[in-house]
Amino acid sequence: MNEEARVASGIRRPRRRFLRGLAAGASLAGTVRAAADPASRQPIRIAERYEVGNTVYVRSLAIERARDALWIGTSSGVNEIDLRNGERRSTFTRNDGLASEYVFAIGIDSAGDKWFGTNAGGVSRYRDGRWKTYFPMHGLADYWVYAFANDREGNLWIGTWAGASHFDLKTSRFRTYKRELVNEWVYGLGVDPQGKVWFGTEGGVSMFDGRRWQAWTHRDGLGEPNRRGLAPSPNTGLGTRSRHDLSVLSAGAASYNPNYVFAIQVALDGSIWAGTWGGGVSRFDGRRWHNLTTANGLAGDIVYSIAQGADGALWFGTDAGVSRYRDGRFDNLTPAEGLFDRHVYALAVAPAGDVWVGTRRGVVRVVQDAGGDASAAAVRR
Repeated sequence: MNEEARVASGIRRPRRRFLRGLAAGASLAGTVRAAADPASRQPIRIAERYEVGNTVYVRSLAIERARDALWIGTSSGVNEIDLRNGERRSTFTRNDGLASEYVFAIGIDSAGDKWFGTNAGGVSRYRDGRWKTYFPMHGLADYWVYAFANDREGNLWIGTWAGASHFDLKTSRFRTYKRELVNEWVYGLGVDPQGKVWFGTEGGVSMFDGRRWQAWTHRDGLGEPNRRGLAPSPNTGLGTRSRHDLSVLSAGAASYNPNYVFAIQVALDGSIWAGTWGGGVSRFDGRRWHNLTTANGLAGDIVYSIAQGADGALWFGTDAGVSRYRDGRFDNLTPAEGLFDRHVYALAVAPAGDVWVGTRRGVVRVVQDAGGDASAAAVRR
């Protein structure tokens, strides 16, 4: 695809914009030196910004450690970024093999293949320069795909709008679970150290341990009560496809539906975190749910995405910015600090500890202070 076609599709070459007085086009070495200056150190801050287009949404991010790559899924295709130098390696649209350019989820399986879950286009697998797309006719649960997770055997779980599919990499066969789930609209997936699979749905959280299923809803403590008096969401989790527009606003204001879970994260300590619609973020300790909201310092009570770094810090993408949670304290970034938009749909933590944050219009790279695993002077390897 030539550059004119890339611009027309809404995917642009990343333009590095260094904040805090650094000139555009400055070297990465210069960025690191500036970040390491104690006088400029902050708990978390934005080091770089990459644009994808004013009307383009970044919906998914994934780190491929084996290739030092960042994969960016947008509403107009996929970008691959080289983490070593920040340059773009490749761009994929329908012209290159994607079944649909609206990419809501990215998975990297145990064989290194890349999987792209799309909006109404099934799932496209990219392997060694070749594409294969799976639809319901091949065994996939649905055309709308929103989440991936690898199990302990190296196989792939896929969350869709009509249940969750398990894909066996050896046999290339799908098995789908739908009625077993508390709700069939699956947005979040995670596999814990015991091999239990956790599903975030529009109607609560389900867990499958290989033999039995269990579920939790707001009645069980999932999501904080509606203390802010937000308007109830018209999306009940039991509606029709025409009502599933993913809008978190009602008459222009934030709405509330605590059973609606956008994201699942299995933490390093084995606890389960769920991002809810208006009920903040919920942590399951194996017995009960504990909720954190804006009253505790979280940026926003609608939580779209969750990630965790090797230092143990948890990151939450919300409707009012991105939050880092470490040692019982929240540190937040908003558009005032350099985010392209306040709605943070995607997060990914790189091996060196820097965090990539996806919103409408672009992606930013966030670095941490020396209190975490990623000191400012060690952001880049």
